[in-house]
Amino acid sequence: MQAREIKDRLKSLIEEASAIDPRLANRLEEINRWVKDVKPGSLTAKRFVILFLQQMLQDAEVWLRLKSLPSQEEQQSALTALNPTLKYWYGYLFPKWLSEKDAKFYIWRQKLMAGEFNQEDAKLIDSIANNIKNSGGTIVQRYIADLSMATDIIVSSRQEMPLCIQLTSVSEEFYQDKFNDWENTLIFWAIDRGLFLSYNPRATDFVNQIVNILLYNSDNLRIGSYLKFNL
Repeated sequence: MQAREIKDRLKSLIEEASAIDPRLANRLEEINRWVKDVKPGSLTAKRFVILFLQQMLQDAEVWLRLKSLPSQEEQQSALTALNPTLKYWYGYLFPKWLSEKDAKFYIWRQKLMAGEFNQEDAKLIDSIANNIKNSGGTIVQRYIADLSMATDIIVSSRQEMPLCIQLTSVSEEFYQDKFNDWENTLIFWAIDRGLFLSYNPRATDFVNQIVNILLYNSDNLRIGSYLKFNL
């Protein structure tokens, strides 16, 4: 989807959401104000902005289809038909984001637009995600989860219990501060458990180790636990 198409679709979704879920309409209008004066050519050149917008439109479309179902029972049935991580996203985190004040949203939008976001760990997360899928697990990745909720990836394994994951290779000097920020963020969003995993990118076979740790903790980490794990 090109920049001009994205802008047009954004406007039509705002109109549609106004009649179905004003919370979504407000978020989309906030995003529309952010991009409306950016020329299509300039917007197209901003890769991560485009990726976020495409992701946001996809989520908005799914959410509106879900909320358009005539009864709560049908809406719940549609959610139940999703895989566990998507069910958690659309059934809990996405509506939570629509309802709550997100103090980080303005900040990271500006960083995206300014080109100050580079997603250095993208290849690693893609590799982890592929391994998790090959192991029978499911995953969700969203810019909103990453940049507002300190969650690089949401993982579910055999027990179908989604777990929010933050990966870091930060030095020991900043490690505790980053962990504290992560834990406080999860508590703010009422995410009831999470895993903060620090890894050494120079270690051998660390991707498989990460995958095994994520899958195990998805099934076994207790509610109310915000686990710090050094690999």
